[in-house]
Amino acid sequence: MNTKFVWTTLAVFALCISGCGSSPQNLIVGKWEAGQGAIKITMEFYNNGKAKLGMFGQSIDATYKINGGDELEWTCNGETKKGKVKITGKELEINSDGNSIVYKRA
Repeated sequence: MNTKFVWTTLAVFALCISGCGSSPQNLIVGKWEAGQGAIKITMEFYNNGKAKLGMFGQSIDATYKINGGDELEWTCNGETKKGKVKITGKELEINSDGNSIVYKRA
């Protein structure tokens, strides 16, 4: 097997893997929590565009998508909303309707 081909293939593979993990769509996947004590809000985002929102022991199914890298669009109970989103490895900040909530990765 050609050594140059193997190294080139490995380099392309490494670039694909490192690039895939840093997009907002990939960073948002997982479980997030905000609030303290009895008032805790949870959001769990899945790879397939589905999400689960939780508060006061109740759970609501939702769908979501990231538009343009900085806008989160989600739909639950037949209502669609949009908000600006900023995602790091440990924090998720959503600004919508003049309110800002910072979630921590659970």
